[in-house]
Amino acid sequence: MEERVYTLIKNRNNPRSKLFAHRVIDWQQRHGRHGLPWQGADVYRVWLSEIMLQQTQVVTVIPYYLRFVARFPTIAVLASDSEDAVLAHWSGLGYYSRARNLHRTAQLIMQRYEGKFPQHFEDILALPGIGRSTAAAISAFAFHERCAILDGNVKRLLARYHAIEGYTGEKKIEAQLWQQAEALLPKRNVAVYTQGLMDLGALICTRSKPQCPICPLQTDCAAYQNELVTQLPTPRPRKVLPEKHSTFLLLLNGPDILLEKRPGSGIWGGLWCPPHVDPGLLNEAQDPRAYCLQYFGTETIHTLALSTFTHTFTHFKLHITPLLLQVINKPKQIQEAGMAWLNVDDALQAAIPTPVRKLLQEIQTRRRAL
Repeated sequence: MEERVYTLIKNRNNPRSKLFAHRVIDWQQRHGRHGLPWQGADVYRVWLSEIMLQQTQVVTVIPYYLRFVARFPTIAVLASDSEDAVLAHWSGLGYYSRARNLHRTAQLIMQRYEGKFPQHFEDILALPGIGRSTAAAISAFAFHERCAILDGNVKRLLARYHAIEGYTGEKKIEAQLWQQAEALLPKRNVAVYTQGLMDLGALICTRSKPQCPICPLQTDCAAYQNELVTQLPTPRPRKVLPEKHSTFLLLLNGPDILLEKRPGSGIWGGLWCPPHVDPGLLNEAQDPRAYCLQYFGTETIHTLALSTFTHTFTHFKLHITPLLLQVINKPKQIQEAGMAWLNVDDALQAAIPTPVRKLLQEIQTRRRAL
């Protein structure tokens, strides 16, 4: 394998390899995606779409994108609104640091660039939440600059095309792929070429069941010619995810529920969640009602344990046990502790993570059944 890979890389500038960009561009114009809502849009919408598309599929992004631009149509509007409002419109899309960086970047653009998105690649790359590939995509689509991208789909496509073995997230392999991405760049039609790479990776050169027979690159694809498509790219080395446990305290008072705002860093940063504790704190010496009285100054009744469920993050699994508690009294001073009582209907419109949304919807369902 290593000898074969070296030979293909060494000869990447042969006449057949030079057809790569032409074939990608021709295929994109004939069969690629042309109706995406951010295509042909201004740089603000291009930037927003590229941030939303990080680790998220197009079909998932589109409805969030449309709602977001309807609420925040310009950089100025985005910068002037609150982080809570931005997170609320991002709620459910995941990876919330993207939304916080988006808001922070909008404010930075207003302060440093007089509200105009910077055009130079180095300036774009320096903005919060923007890496090399995202900066390149923005430069290519918004300013037609000759910049190479290397997102997950393109990594997979190039690893197969050049039969490059090794996990694509490894620095050595990633550097090799960047070298290929730069070498294959066309001199013209970079925006169409870039979109073509994305489309081929998403629609044809997919992780499973790739459509090799209709791929415009199959005649030069080393993986296809050597029957290595199912083996490449090399899978990520498997690791056992750590497991954590947490108890969510769903404190209800009439139509209201108690939520607390998470710290800006860490999981669900800046989002509203029910108070939660390590299950070890809720034992025979201190049951949930005693805990609520001590920490929230409120008496509770009718404790009901809902079904435990698991939410998987990138680096660990979180097992969540929700406890439903009816509150007898609702202290006003709790607002000063970074917490708030919200009507469940209003809470569903706030910046909340997906597991919390599911819990609140379950509460609504239970209430309707009564």
